[in-house]
Amino acid sequence: MAVMAYTLAVLCLVAFIDAKKITDATEENCEVCMRFMTKFIDTLDPAIKSSPPKIETAFRKACKETKKDDNRFCYYVGGLEESATGMLGELSKPISWSMPPNKVCMKLYKMDEQICDLRYEKTIDLSKVDVNKLKVHELKKILSDWDEQCKGCSEKVDYVNLVRELMPKYVNLGASPKSDL
Repeated sequence: MAVMAYTLAVLCLVAFIDAKKITDATEENCEVCMRFMTKFIDTLDPAIKSSPPKIETAFRKACKETKKDDNRFCYYVGGLEESATGMLGELSKPISWSMPPNKVCMKLYKMDEQICDLRYEKTIDLSKVDVNKLKVHELKKILSDWDEQCKGCSEKVDYVNLVRELMPKYVNLGASPKSDL
């Protein structure tokens, strides 16, 4: 009886693990890879697109300017100097063959499933939110995303005032935010 229960538990675990597998990369199930690769491929010069070594060089250059989730993606793929692995060949060759981003992401996913586990943080639309109702850590995150610091801030009101002061610089209140908040 115990062997049968153990076998059933193992089968359920295998079914659960297999259920997570994806068959096609989309914005929903492989968000960071799809967005980053789409943006990267769209910015490549046609002369670079045909040469895998040039694509790898362009990818490393693009990765130097990344932050947060895009930076983590670059780390997983091997686009950063401190990356532990390197899958740039699996990325550059398909791009040189004009393979679409979803197929490139699937190739990367088959090598490392973490690629599609990455998700972007939820964004705060400052044109629709009352800044006074945000928590201090949310205000600090906004300032960090803007590459701003609140020197001498010790109270929530200091952070609120600075965010309000900088909002015209970073947020178009008539439309959507200019930065990726």
